[in-house]
Amino acid sequence: MFLMTKKDAVKLFENRQVRSVWDSEAEKWYISVVDVIAVLTDSSNPQTYWRVLKTRLMAEGNQTATNCNGLKMLAADGKMRMTDVADVEQLFRLIQSIPSPKAEPFKRWLAQLGRERLEEIDDPELGIERLMEYYHRKGYSANWINQRLKSIEVRKELTDEWERRGIQKGQEYALLTDIITQSWSGFTTKQYKQYKELKTESLRDNMTNTELILNMLAEVSTKDISQIEQPKTLEHSKRIAKRGGNVAGLARKELESQTGQKVVSPLNAKKSLKK
Repeated sequence: MFLMTKKDAVKLFENRQVRSVWDSEAEKWYISVVDVIAVLTDSSNPQTYWRVLKTRLMAEGNQTATNCNGLKMLAADGKMRMTDVADVEQLFRLIQSIPSPKAEPFKRWLAQLGRERLEEIDDPELGIERLMEYYHRKGYSANWINQRLKSIEVRKELTDEWERRGIQKGQEYALLTDIITQSWSGFTTKQYKQYKELKTESLRDNMTNTELILNMLAEVSTKDISQIEQPKTLEHSKRIAKRGGNVAGLARKELESQTGQKVVSPLNAKKSLKK
């Protein structure tokens, strides 16, 4: 079974995003082949590059290309779409067919990726430390990092509650998240990202402290209401998500009335969050 968490969903190689999912039963990574090709080749159309390469390898009888699995991952348009994935062993073989000066550094990165995940299973605090180190390297303030780590904890508590209520990972999680986001901010998740001029970047990684706090309030309110009402259907959970988001929405409006300033900001990490 594939278990995708926010921390697992995206890894970075030389500041390039590589979508990755940890299979807890097999204890291995599955990584987007297209993302790997984009990193190694700088191709303007890595999907086409992979289709051509895959066809050639299959014609040659290469089993690595044949054995690549399809898995739904978050695409640039914010939707979950099927994409070919490969484990680390398969990727080592595929890389041999891709001429790139980045091949050797990427192989070392893959090896390190596997080691770090197994270490984090034995000692979860290592994962938190590495996440903090990542944000420090990106230039975020200590205050923002503390808020971001708390937001990850709050999100996990909410998704655990959704799982208990039979909500399906992927599309249903995204639907409820969209309702919460729009209820407190006035934007759908897609509109919010467009407002901040984001594409594949994490929305939460580009929120101000105040935005993060209100988003946490919306999610913890949704979780608390759900725990009390114990919804049995998706429709009931949708109504709860709206009510939870509205709690933070009222707080946002009150704060805006007191300060005369909009809370939802077009600022993103590239502009001025690194303070």
